[in-house]
Amino acid sequence: MKFSDYSISKNIKDQLDQMGFTRPTDIQYKTMKHILGGEDVMAIAQTGTGKTAAFAIPTLHLMSGVKNKYNKGIRCLVMVPTRELAKQIAGVYREIGKKTNVKVLGLFGGVEQEQQIRTLNNGIDVLVSPPGRMFDLISQGAIDISGIKFLILDEADLMLDLGFAKDIKDVMRFIPSKRQTLFFSATISKKIKSLAYDVVKDAIRIQISPKNPVAKTITHSIMEVEMDDKRFFLENIVKENEEGKFIVFVRTKVRVERVVAAMERVGIHSEPLHGSVEQKDRFVTLERFANGDNKVLITTDVACRGIDIPNVDAVINYDLPDNPENYVHRCGRTGRGKNRGQAISFCSEGELELLEAIEKYTGDEIDRFDVDKKDYLEILRDSDDGTNNWKKLIDQDNEFNDIGLEWD
Repeated sequence: MKFSDYSISKNIKDQLDQMGFTRPTDIQYKTMKHILGGEDVMAIAQTGTGKTAAFAIPTLHLMSGVKNKYNKGIRCLVMVPTRELAKQIAGVYREIGKKTNVKVLGLFGGVEQEQQIRTLNNGIDVLVSPPGRMFDLISQGAIDISGIKFLILDEADLMLDLGFAKDIKDVMRFIPSKRQTLFFSATISKKIKSLAYDVVKDAIRIQISPKNPVAKTITHSIMEVEMDDKRFFLENIVKENEEGKFIVFVRTKVRVERVVAAMERVGIHSEPLHGSVEQKDRFVTLERFANGDNKVLITTDVACRGIDIPNVDAVINYDLPDNPENYVHRCGRTGRGKNRGQAISFCSEGELELLEAIEKYTGDEIDRFDVDKKDYLEILRDSDDGTNNWKKLIDQDNEFNDIGLEWD
């Protein structure tokens, strides 16, 4: 089935065609007919499957060309866990709805609120926001959600992880009981089910859960690399693929800055992204990466969920995540939609337990990328790093060769 076959606005069809969207993904195909039919939906699908468009397309159709007769308030509220996701989803709504009369605002903290209030006063149809700034402006009387027709909860599992369960329940006090509710999550658990059943009514449940939760469009593998050698291997991969766009995940904010500095020493420009970076700077960093002005983004798991950057060639798991679920979300930053991508993970001896937990979660053994000792040493030797940490290992290798011994 093609988008042209759906009973949706011609303006939306034309825009989707211009964007190169011809056929719906699985989650879009299975949810859109129910949303267009006015049903509540509870949808579970892995990252990178097109969940945003699955609710944006039908809700835009239902709002476009129809004047809000009852009040000038917001008609659609999309609640999300992070500021970055609010900005991104608002952008998707604007892009798909470019030829409609639907007005959209991505609302978030970390920036001045005066301009946001002016936009609200001019009238909007779709509000995309995390709970914090939204409740702040509700208390100021700047936001009225008493007339919404659509409530959408996106990345609901992450919202729970971040402690937003009470905020989700609190919003029910401000919105009509007669509404359409759409609940989207990448994973399912007892807590997710409990939350979903608190907000949806007789919902259609749709779950797309392949045996291995890593998308089929992603080739992912493990490379055994000692902790102190990881920077040399990252240098090697980036320099061997100079035109590539990479997201590099590390465990902590401190390590992000150290890896950025290590790459700078070898002539590789990269930019950091983590929770201590100012919000306005985080948006600028993401925009520069999306535009290709910077091709290496070094980040913590702050960017592993919900961030949709086009044409990411590869994800590098510099450190394995403590949470196995985040391995899937990290990998999902590449291979988006119908594009193909690659994820390479460095695993040191001290991370073998984390690898075991990841493989248990995915239900499959991850392919190993074998590097023989000669190639391993060659990668260390070829580094432009000014330190001498690798010389001892190379000298040891030479000593073994001088006396006629070989590595086991």
